[in-house]
Amino acid sequence: MRGAPASIEPTPAPARIVNHDIMGCITEVTVGDHLYSGRALGLTEPGDLLQLHPELESQWTYIRDHYRRVGISHTEQIIWDVDQGVLAWHPEREASVFYFGAGEHRGRPDAAWFRIVDFINSKNNFMSVAQRLGVPVPKTLCFAQASDIGDRQIATFPYPFYLKAAVSIAGIGIFRCGDTAELRAAIGRFAPGVPVQLQQEVASNNFLNLQYRVTADGPERLAATEQILDGCVHQGNRFPAPHAPWECVEPMAEWLHREGMKGTFAFDVAVLPKSSGTDYLAIECNPRFNGASYPTAIAHKLGLESWLARAFPTRHRSLAFLQLTDIEYDPDRGEGVVLINWGPILVGKVLCLIAGPEAVQEHLSLELKRRL
Repeated sequence: MRGAPASIEPTPAPARIVNHDIMGCITEVTVGDHLYSGRALGLTEPGDLLQLHPELESQWTYIRDHYRRVGISHTEQIIWDVDQGVLAWHPEREASVFYFGAGEHRGRPDAAWFRIVDFINSKNNFMSVAQRLGVPVPKTLCFAQASDIGDRQIATFPYPFYLKAAVSIAGIGIFRCGDTAELRAAIGRFAPGVPVQLQQEVASNNFLNLQYRVTADGPERLAATEQILDGCVHQGNRFPAPHAPWECVEPMAEWLHREGMKGTFAFDVAVLPKSSGTDYLAIECNPRFNGASYPTAIAHKLGLESWLARAFPTRHRSLAFLQLTDIEYDPDRGEGVVLINWGPILVGKVLCLIAGPEAVQEHLSLELKRRL
Protein backbone atom coordinates (compact mmCIF):
# COMPACT_ATOMS: atom_id res chain seq x y z
CA MET A 1 0.00 0.00 0.00
CA ARG A 2 1.34 3.38 -0.92
CA GLY A 3 1.89 5.65 2.05
CA ALA A 4 0.11 8.94 2.58
CA PRO A 5 1.47 11.72 0.36
CA ALA A 6 3.98 14.02 1.97
CA SER A 7 2.65 17.43 2.86
CA ILE A 8 3.63 20.16 0.41
CA GLU A 9 5.36 23.12 1.99
CA PRO A 10 4.52 26.53 0.49
CA THR A 11 7.25 28.00 -1.65
CA PRO A 12 8.92 30.76 0.34
CA ALA A 13 8.85 34.23 -1.17
CA PRO A 14 12.18 35.20 -2.73
CA ALA A 15 14.46 37.37 -0.63
CA ARG A 16 14.26 41.00 -1.75
CA ILE A 17 16.20 44.19 -1.71
CA VAL A 18 13.87 46.99 -0.64
CA ASN A 19 14.49 50.68 -1.37
CA HIS A 20 11.50 52.96 -0.80
CA ASP A 21 13.30 56.29 -0.87
CA ILE A 22 10.97 58.88 -2.47
CA MET A 23 13.43 61.62 -3.40
CA GLY A 24 13.83 60.56 -7.03
CA CYS A 25 10.10 60.82 -7.63
CA ILE A 26 9.19 64.23 -6.21
CA THR A 27 9.56 67.62 -7.86
CA GLU A 28 9.06 69.83 -4.77
CA VAL A 29 10.75 68.75 -1.56
CA THR A 30 9.11 69.32 1.82
CA VAL A 31 10.80 68.99 5.21
CA GLY A 32 11.54 65.39 6.11
CA ASP A 33 10.86 63.79 2.72
CA HIS A 34 14.32 62.19 2.75
CA LEU A 35 13.33 60.24 5.88
CA TYR A 36 10.37 58.38 4.33
CA SER A 37 12.38 55.27 3.42
CA GLY A 38 11.80 54.01 6.98
CA ARG A 39 8.11 53.28 6.43
CA ALA A 40 9.07 50.30 4.24
CA LEU A 41 10.33 48.41 7.29
CA GLY A 42 6.88 46.95 7.91
CA LEU A 43 6.75 45.60 4.33
CA THR A 44 9.83 43.46 4.82
CA GLU A 45 10.39 39.93 6.07
CA PRO A 46 13.45 38.34 7.69
CA GLY A 47 16.09 37.75 5.02
CA ASP A 48 15.27 40.86 3.00
CA LEU A 49 17.80 43.65 2.57
CA LEU A 50 16.39 47.09 3.39
CA GLN A 51 17.98 50.37 2.34
CA LEU A 52 17.41 53.17 4.83
CA HIS A 53 18.63 56.75 5.02
CA PRO A 54 21.64 56.93 7.36
CA GLU A 55 19.94 59.58 9.52
CA LEU A 56 17.44 56.92 10.59
CA GLU A 57 20.09 54.78 12.26
CA SER A 58 19.65 56.70 15.52
CA GLN A 59 16.05 55.45 15.69
CA TRP A 60 16.70 51.83 14.78
CA THR A 61 16.69 50.21 18.22
CA TYR A 62 13.46 51.97 19.19
CA ILE A 63 11.49 50.97 16.08
CA ARG A 64 12.91 47.44 16.18
CA ASP A 65 11.79 46.98 19.77
CA HIS A 66 8.37 48.51 19.05
CA TYR A 67 7.77 46.10 16.16
CA ARG A 68 8.86 43.15 18.29
CA ARG A 69 6.35 44.09 21.00
CA VAL A 70 3.43 44.52 18.61
CA GLY A 71 4.23 41.35 16.64
CA ILE A 72 5.38 42.65 13.25
CA SER A 73 7.93 40.50 11.43
CA HIS A 74 10.64 42.41 9.53
CA THR A 75 14.22 42.24 8.37
CA GLU A 76 17.15 43.31 10.48
CA GLN A 77 19.54 43.39 7.51
CA ILE A 78 19.89 47.10 6.91
CA ILE A 79 21.98 49.00 4.37
CA TRP A 80 22.33 52.58 5.63
CA ASP A 81 22.38 54.04 2.15
CA VAL A 82 19.45 54.82 -0.19
CA ASP A 83 21.51 55.09 -3.40
CA GLN A 84 19.55 53.31 -6.13
CA GLY A 85 22.78 51.98 -7.56
CA VAL A 86 22.85 49.48 -4.70
CA LEU A 87 20.00 47.64 -6.45
CA ALA A 88 22.47 46.49 -9.11
CA TRP A 89 24.76 44.96 -6.49
CA HIS A 90 22.23 42.26 -5.63
CA PRO A 91 20.86 40.90 -8.92
CA GLU A 92 19.86 37.64 -7.22
CA ARG A 93 17.25 39.48 -5.16
CA GLU A 94 13.84 40.69 -6.25
CA ALA A 95 13.68 44.49 -6.07
CA SER A 96 10.90 46.36 -4.24
CA VAL A 97 10.90 50.12 -4.84
CA PHE A 98 8.57 53.00 -4.06
CA TYR A 99 8.52 54.23 -7.66
CA PHE A 100 10.14 52.63 -10.70
CA GLY A 101 11.81 55.74 -12.10
CA ALA A 102 15.03 56.44 -13.96
CA GLY A 103 17.34 55.58 -11.05
CA GLU A 104 15.54 52.30 -10.35
CA HIS A 105 15.57 51.45 -14.05
CA ARG A 106 19.34 51.96 -14.20
CA GLY A 107 19.80 49.60 -11.26
CA ARG A 108 17.26 47.02 -12.48
CA PRO A 109 16.54 47.56 -16.19
CA ASP A 110 12.92 46.84 -17.14
CA ALA A 111 11.91 48.90 -20.16
CA ALA A 112 8.20 48.05 -20.12
CA TRP A 113 7.74 48.79 -16.41
CA PHE A 114 9.68 52.03 -16.65
CA ARG A 115 7.75 53.16 -19.73
CA ILE A 116 4.26 52.56 -18.33
CA VAL A 117 5.07 54.13 -14.94
CA ASP A 118 6.46 57.23 -16.61
CA PHE A 119 3.46 57.44 -18.95
CA ILE A 120 0.58 56.98 -16.51
CA ASN A 121 2.25 59.11 -13.82
CA SER A 122 1.09 62.06 -15.93
CA LYS A 123 -2.46 63.02 -14.99
CA ASN A 124 -2.94 64.19 -18.58
CA ASN A 125 -2.03 60.75 -19.96
CA PHE A 126 -4.26 59.16 -17.33
CA MET A 127 -7.22 61.19 -18.60
CA SER A 128 -6.55 60.17 -22.18
CA VAL A 129 -6.46 56.45 -21.34
CA ALA A 130 -9.45 56.68 -18.99
CA GLN A 131 -11.60 58.23 -21.69
CA ARG A 132 -10.49 55.58 -24.18
CA LEU A 133 -11.29 52.72 -21.78
CA GLY A 134 -14.58 54.16 -20.53
CA VAL A 135 -13.34 54.83 -16.99
CA PRO A 136 -15.52 57.64 -15.54
CA VAL A 137 -13.59 60.85 -14.75
CA PRO A 138 -14.43 64.49 -13.92
CA LYS A 139 -14.59 67.10 -16.69
CA THR A 140 -10.94 67.86 -17.47
CA LEU A 141 -8.96 69.91 -20.01
CA CYS A 142 -5.27 69.13 -20.54
CA PHE A 143 -2.55 71.57 -21.62
CA ALA A 144 1.11 71.31 -22.55
CA GLN A 145 1.80 74.28 -20.26
CA ALA A 146 -0.16 76.70 -18.10
CA SER A 147 0.35 79.64 -20.46
CA ASP A 148 -1.66 77.74 -23.11
CA ILE A 149 -4.85 78.28 -21.10
CA GLY A 150 -6.63 80.96 -23.10
CA ASP A 151 -9.59 83.28 -22.63
CA ARG A 152 -11.92 80.81 -24.35
CA GLN A 153 -11.19 78.08 -21.81
CA ILE A 154 -11.46 80.54 -18.94
CA ALA A 155 -14.82 81.73 -20.20
CA THR A 156 -16.35 78.29 -20.76
CA PHE A 157 -14.93 76.09 -17.98
CA PRO A 158 -17.20 76.22 -14.89
CA TYR A 159 -15.82 77.48 -11.58
CA PRO A 160 -14.74 76.28 -9.11
CA PHE A 161 -12.06 74.00 -10.54
CA TYR A 162 -8.49 72.94 -9.89
CA LEU A 163 -5.40 73.83 -11.84
CA LYS A 164 -3.09 70.84 -11.43
CA ALA A 165 0.43 69.98 -12.44
CA ALA A 166 0.16 66.89 -14.63
CA VAL A 167 2.92 65.28 -12.57
CA SER A 168 2.73 65.80 -8.82
CA ILE A 169 2.69 63.92 -5.52
CA ALA A 170 1.00 64.51 -2.14
CA GLY A 171 -1.13 67.39 -3.40
CA ILE A 172 1.83 69.58 -4.40
CA GLY A 173 1.20 71.72 -7.48
CA ILE A 174 -2.59 71.74 -7.12
CA PHE A 175 -4.48 75.04 -6.82
CA ARG A 176 -8.20 75.61 -6.30
CA CYS A 177 -9.56 78.43 -8.47
CA GLY A 178 -12.84 80.07 -7.53
CA ASP A 179 -12.65 82.88 -10.07
CA THR A 180 -10.55 84.26 -12.92
CA ALA A 181 -8.22 86.21 -10.63
CA GLU A 182 -7.34 83.05 -8.69
CA LEU A 183 -6.81 81.14 -11.94
CA ARG A 184 -4.43 83.77 -13.34
CA ALA A 185 -2.49 83.79 -10.06
CA ALA A 186 -2.25 79.99 -10.17
CA ILE A 187 -1.08 80.03 -13.80
CA GLY A 188 1.77 82.27 -12.71
CA ARG A 189 2.96 79.59 -10.28
CA PHE A 190 3.99 77.26 -13.12
CA ALA A 191 7.24 77.42 -15.07
CA PRO A 192 7.10 77.31 -18.88
CA GLY A 193 6.86 73.80 -20.32
CA VAL A 194 5.18 72.21 -17.28
CA PRO A 195 2.08 70.26 -18.42
CA VAL A 196 -1.09 71.06 -16.48
CA GLN A 197 -4.81 70.35 -16.46
CA LEU A 198 -7.99 72.13 -15.48
CA GLN A 199 -10.31 69.78 -13.59
CA GLN A 200 -13.83 70.53 -12.47
CA GLU A 201 -14.19 70.41 -8.70
CA VAL A 202 -15.91 67.25 -7.56
CA ALA A 203 -18.55 68.11 -4.97
CA SER A 204 -17.75 65.28 -2.59
CA ASN A 205 -16.33 64.81 0.89
CA ASN A 206 -15.60 61.15 0.24
CA PHE A 207 -12.54 60.02 -1.70
CA LEU A 208 -11.24 56.48 -1.96
CA ASN A 209 -7.90 54.83 -2.59
CA LEU A 210 -8.20 51.54 -4.50
CA GLN A 211 -4.94 49.59 -4.32
CA TYR A 212 -3.83 46.79 -6.61
CA ARG A 213 -0.86 44.44 -6.53
CA VAL A 214 0.48 42.78 -9.66
CA THR A 215 0.77 39.00 -9.40
CA ALA A 216 1.65 36.27 -11.86
CA ASP A 217 -2.09 35.95 -12.58
CA GLY A 218 -2.67 39.66 -13.16
CA PRO A 219 -3.75 42.62 -11.02
CA GLU A 220 -5.03 41.62 -7.59
CA ARG A 221 -7.36 43.82 -5.54
CA LEU A 222 -5.42 44.71 -2.41
CA ALA A 223 -7.47 47.18 -0.34
CA ALA A 224 -10.11 49.88 -0.65
CA THR A 225 -9.58 52.64 1.91
CA GLU A 226 -11.22 55.99 2.58
CA GLN A 227 -8.89 58.95 2.25
CA ILE A 228 -8.41 61.53 4.98
CA LEU A 229 -7.56 64.86 3.34
CA ASP A 230 -6.59 68.33 4.47
CA GLY A 231 -7.61 70.26 1.37
CA CYS A 232 -5.69 68.49 -1.40
CA VAL A 233 -3.06 67.05 0.95
CA HIS A 234 -3.25 63.42 1.94
CA GLN A 235 -3.29 62.97 5.73
CA GLY A 236 -4.23 59.32 6.10
CA ASN A 237 -6.64 56.48 5.36
CA ARG A 238 -9.39 54.50 7.04
CA PHE A 239 -10.34 50.85 6.56
CA PRO A 240 -12.83 49.51 5.78
CA ALA A 241 -14.09 52.09 3.30
CA PRO A 242 -17.83 52.70 2.91
CA HIS A 243 -17.52 51.95 -0.82
CA ALA A 244 -15.34 49.66 -2.96
CA PRO A 245 -16.17 50.39 -6.63
CA TRP A 246 -13.46 48.22 -8.15
CA GLU A 247 -15.42 47.77 -11.38
CA CYS A 248 -15.02 51.45 -12.32
CA VAL A 249 -11.20 51.24 -12.50
CA GLU A 250 -10.73 47.55 -13.36
CA PRO A 251 -10.40 48.16 -17.12
CA MET A 252 -7.42 50.43 -16.50
CA ALA A 253 -5.88 48.08 -13.93
CA GLU A 254 -5.95 45.30 -16.50
CA TRP A 255 -4.60 47.61 -19.20
CA LEU A 256 -1.72 48.69 -16.95
CA HIS A 257 -0.83 45.05 -16.31
CA ARG A 258 -0.81 44.29 -20.04
CA GLU A 259 1.46 47.29 -20.61
CA GLY A 260 4.07 46.03 -18.13
CA MET A 261 3.11 47.42 -14.71
CA LYS A 262 4.63 45.62 -11.72
CA GLY A 263 4.48 45.98 -7.96
CA THR A 264 1.78 48.01 -6.24
CA PHE A 265 -0.35 50.78 -7.77
CA ALA A 266 -3.56 52.58 -6.84
CA PHE A 267 -6.37 54.82 -8.03
CA ASP A 268 -7.90 57.84 -6.31
CA VAL A 269 -11.68 57.80 -6.77
CA ALA A 270 -14.34 60.35 -5.79
CA VAL A 271 -17.72 59.21 -4.42
CA LEU A 272 -20.78 61.22 -5.50
CA PRO A 273 -24.05 60.19 -3.81
CA LYS A 274 -27.15 60.91 -5.90
CA SER A 275 -30.86 60.37 -5.41
CA SER A 276 -30.74 57.63 -8.04
CA GLY A 277 -27.61 55.93 -6.71
CA THR A 278 -23.90 56.67 -6.44
CA ASP A 279 -21.44 57.82 -9.09
CA TYR A 280 -17.70 57.13 -8.89
CA LEU A 281 -15.14 59.28 -10.72
CA ALA A 282 -11.49 58.26 -11.08
CA ILE A 283 -9.19 61.22 -10.37
CA GLU A 284 -5.72 59.78 -11.02
CA CYS A 285 -3.52 56.71 -10.92
CA ASN A 286 -0.54 56.38 -8.57
CA PRO A 287 1.73 53.93 -10.44
CA ARG A 288 3.66 53.17 -7.26
CA PHE A 289 3.33 52.55 -3.57
CA ASN A 290 1.42 55.37 -1.91
CA GLY A 291 0.57 56.63 1.55
CA ALA A 292 -2.09 53.94 2.06
CA SER A 293 0.22 51.07 1.07
CA TYR A 294 2.30 50.99 4.24
CA PRO A 295 -0.49 50.83 6.83
CA THR A 296 -2.28 48.35 4.57
CA ALA A 297 0.75 46.05 4.66
CA ILE A 298 0.93 46.26 8.44
CA ALA A 299 -2.82 45.68 8.76
CA HIS A 300 -2.56 42.55 6.60
CA LYS A 301 0.29 41.22 8.72
CA LEU A 302 -1.69 41.78 11.90
CA GLY A 303 -5.00 40.57 10.45
CA LEU A 304 -6.80 43.83 11.25
CA GLU A 305 -10.42 44.35 10.23
CA SER A 306 -10.74 48.01 11.23
CA TRP A 307 -8.03 50.68 11.36
CA LEU A 308 -7.18 54.32 10.89
CA ALA A 309 -3.81 55.62 9.69
CA ARG A 310 -2.99 59.30 9.83
CA ALA A 311 -0.14 61.78 10.11
CA PHE A 312 0.41 63.70 13.34
CA PRO A 313 2.72 66.60 14.24
CA THR A 314 4.84 66.07 17.33
CA ARG A 315 7.05 68.09 19.63
CA HIS A 316 9.38 65.09 19.96
CA ARG A 317 12.47 64.67 17.81
CA SER A 318 13.26 61.06 18.66
CA LEU A 319 11.30 57.86 19.24
CA ALA A 320 13.17 57.67 22.54
CA PHE A 321 10.83 60.32 23.95
CA LEU A 322 7.60 58.89 22.54
CA GLN A 323 5.60 57.20 25.31
CA LEU A 324 3.21 54.57 23.95
CA THR A 325 2.84 52.57 27.15
CA ASP A 326 -0.75 51.26 27.47
CA ILE A 327 -1.81 52.57 24.02
CA GLU A 328 0.68 50.54 21.93
CA TYR A 329 -0.92 47.82 19.80
CA ASP A 330 -1.85 44.75 21.84
CA PRO A 331 -1.99 41.56 19.73
CA ASP A 332 -4.33 39.90 22.23
CA ARG A 333 -6.91 42.71 22.05
CA GLY A 334 -6.31 43.61 18.41
CA GLU A 335 -6.29 47.30 19.34
CA GLY A 336 -3.72 50.03 19.76
CA VAL A 337 -1.14 52.23 18.08
CA VAL A 338 1.50 51.10 15.56
CA LEU A 339 4.19 53.39 14.17
CA ILE A 340 4.23 53.37 10.37
CA ASN A 341 6.21 56.33 9.03
CA TRP A 342 8.51 56.75 12.00
CA GLY A 343 11.57 58.37 10.39
CA PRO A 344 10.17 61.91 10.08
CA ILE A 345 9.90 62.15 13.86
CA LEU A 346 13.38 63.65 13.46
CA VAL A 347 11.64 66.71 12.00
CA GLY A 348 8.50 66.62 14.12
CA LYS A 349 5.97 64.43 12.33
CA VAL A 350 4.95 60.79 12.37
CA LEU A 351 2.32 58.56 10.76
CA CYS A 352 0.59 56.01 12.99
CA LEU A 353 -1.91 53.21 12.49
CA ILE A 354 -4.63 52.98 15.11
CA ALA A 355 -6.31 49.57 15.21
CA GLY A 356 -9.78 48.89 16.57
CA PRO A 357 -13.41 49.95 16.10
CA GLU A 358 -14.08 53.61 15.32
CA ALA A 359 -14.85 54.48 18.95
CA VAL A 360 -11.47 53.04 19.94
CA GLN A 361 -9.78 54.90 17.09
CA GLU A 362 -11.24 58.20 18.28
CA HIS A 363 -10.22 57.63 21.90
CA LEU A 364 -6.69 56.51 21.03
CA SER A 365 -6.24 59.39 18.55
CA LEU A 366 -6.98 61.93 21.26
CA GLU A 367 -4.65 60.25 23.71
CA LEU A 368 -1.91 59.92 21.10
CA LYS A 369 -2.18 63.62 20.23
CA ARG A 370 -1.79 64.46 23.91
CA ARG A 371 1.41 62.44 24.14
CA LEU A 372 2.85 63.72 20.89
